Amino acid sequence: MAKRNKEIVYLKEGIAPGLFGQKYSSRDYRFEEAWGKNMFNSSFPASLVAYMGSKGVDPVFICTDKDNAIVHKSISAAELLGIDPLSENAYYDYEAGYFPYEQYYTADNKEKIDLVMIDRSANNPLSGLEVKLTTLPDSTTKDLPDAEFGSEIVVRSPTILFVACSICACYDSQTGKNKLHALLNTIGEEIKDWSSPGRVIPHYCKIKTAVLNVSSDLSKKQKPLILQPVWKTNRSLTDLEDNCLDVFVWSNLSVIQMALREAEPDDVISRNQRTIIWLYKMLWDFSLYGKFNYTDIVNSLAYTFKTDKAFAISGKQTNPMMKCEALEKPRISKYEIKNIILGDGQKFLRPERRFDAYLVSHPELFV
Repeated sequence: MAKRNKEIVYLKEGIAPGLFGQKYSSRDYRFEEAWGKNMFNSSFPASLVAYMGSKGVDPVFICTDKDNAIVHKSISAAELLGIDPLSENAYYDYEAGYFPYEQYYTADNKEKIDLVMIDRSANNPLSGLEVKLTTLPDSTTKDLPDAEFGSEIVVRSPTILFVACSICACYDSQTGKNKLHALLNTIGEEIKDWSSPGRVIPHYCKIKTAVLNVSSDLSKKQKPLILQPVWKTNRSLTDLEDNCLDVFVWSNLSVIQMALREAEPDDVISRNQRTIIWLYKMLWDFSLYGKFNYTDIVNSLAYTFKTDKAFAISGKQTNPMMKCEALEKPRISKYEIKNIILGDGQKFLRPERRFDAYLVSHPELFV
């Protein structure tokens, strides 16, 4: 392993370490620090998308229809990122603020999103994406047939903020706010204490219906939000399958469906249900005031849970939403990883997650 220093270290035949397609990035892959901690888990997926785009392989776009049912479409790399990922004007900005959304909320600190694609020619942000590199299968589906494999997904609280902002952007006029307010019904006026579970639970079904009404109204205006690459292992979770990599993209509206994969509330509010309540309150306040206080909503509507994450769903819950040929047999092989990680960059990895560890322990993939 090359030692960390400020000199560019060429690990392989004079080729600087790098990732496919990322000519301009906020991370300099020639240096070891760009491969550390959780950086690889967002930078590798971006290059996987670029590589798939170069081969004409489109990610699976998980959307909803007018009836809020899950539907699959395809989305090209350029459509997903807002720019051809191999363009000279493509700039990959990681852990960055997504300015188009910041006008819709106030907070103690503005939230950063995993990947912002920027047009270098105009310094213009084109897309903002959360990135989740996930294992296929997870522990709940590893003993099932391949077609029933699924990945666990953990959704951060800021992701719900981004869902809300993406919806606000579609109603960003007085006429739009009035329409949104009407779709949300009068529930916001009926609840006098949003911090009290006992005051909110009786209204939860109406809250959910109102959120679904908004989702139905926007079914033709969906935006990609979560970039979810999967890496498929064998059933013992010890080795990559030959066909192991693919990319799924969740729209802002399909994230709502993630949160709804749960039973109705009894006498307590679950994390999933709290997510729907958060989203409703953000949209309700926006319809009234043109902004919402993200920090206040998340903290005052915690309902006994920590607020570092919104919710998590298991592979058994994601499988029905992700089920397709690409899930059963991913379209990128493990022998193509060397085309995505360049210049022996894998030697800079510090294995903190199982995918990193696998790559480091299998040097034959890079020969």
